[in-house]
Amino acid sequence: MNGVLATRPSNECRFDVVSLGEVMVRFDPGEGRVRTARTFQVSEGGGEYNVGRSLRRVFGHRVATVTALGDNEVGRLLEDLLLQGGTHLDHVVWKTTDDVGREHRTPLNFTERGFGARAPRGVYDRAHSATASMSPDDVDWEHLFGNLGVRWLHTGGIFAGLSTSTFRTAQVAIETARRHGTVVSYDVNYRPSLWRASGGPEAHRQLTTDLVDHVDVLFGIDPDAFDDEVEHFRTASSSLAVVASTRRTVTSASVQDWTGTAWSTDTGRLDGAMHRQLQVLDRVGSGDGFAAGVIHGLLTGRTLAESLDLGIAHGALVMTTPGDTSSVSADDVDQLATGGAAGVVR
Repeated sequence: MNGVLATRPSNECRFDVVSLGEVMVRFDPGEGRVRTARTFQVSEGGGEYNVGRSLRRVFGHRVATVTALGDNEVGRLLEDLLLQGGTHLDHVVWKTTDDVGREHRTPLNFTERGFGARAPRGVYDRAHSATASMSPDDVDWEHLFGNLGVRWLHTGGIFAGLSTSTFRTAQVAIETARRHGTVVSYDVNYRPSLWRASGGPEAHRQLTTDLVDHVDVLFGIDPDAFDDEVEHFRTASSSLAVVASTRRTVTSASVQDWTGTAWSTDTGRLDGAMHRQLQVLDRVGSGDGFAAGVIHGLLTGRTLAESLDLGIAHGALVMTTPGDTSSVSADDVDQLATGGAAGVVR
């Protein structure tokens, strides 16, 4: 056992981490509003992908992205953005498009950062996406987890909730990963817009409960009901070992208190470092940054308390730059996690 969780030896695995989820093209109007924008900054983003990208670009792990893309010019734009993210793309599934948008579309995400009294706002255009059509047999999971070897799989409720076929895909991926000794993490990531026509919070909670039995690490539960949520999912799962969630108090879109809480079977509940009156440029992706920091800590044999503070620090730093993805370094994260100040580095 190395640290909190037993992970497969690095030298036996081609990848440290595989992320399974949908990736969107993000359109950012900068300081303005979507409804009045004339230009947008384009980047890539998606809950599960953001975690994998940070683990590759910030923390230096070997990461593969599993998703599906529509094979047209917009899909190739997204591929170009993914290449800059640095994750391994050989397991991306390409779907034939009809160039009208009836099926296998590239999902779009228009996101405003918010400022002061104006809250952040996201507008999705993601129906009929290539990823939503994924089925379990699109990927050779036995080859990926059995022959190549993976230490950690990360997926979540956004991907699993896209369609009945993505739920089944997530289920097969998780079960295959566990059978080959891969640690599995899952981020609840409830999105009202995805579940409004599919049963709402109750249906989403049932989906999470159905998947959690093969999950080792759970992210994104309700922080205001943390202890009750831990008890609920512990009862539903025979394998759950770690639960972690962010906690924030919103003064405005630009000023927030930020911390996190974690639980494990060995430690019980732990509360992490508190960052009060944190200055926020763009909060989107902070929860994914938190998850990436925690996973990095656990993969490298840190204690749960250390891993929690790494997650809190990385999530805080993600909020200081625009876009879903992280632009910081591992040294930046370590410095903040160990109490460093934001003085000039020369």
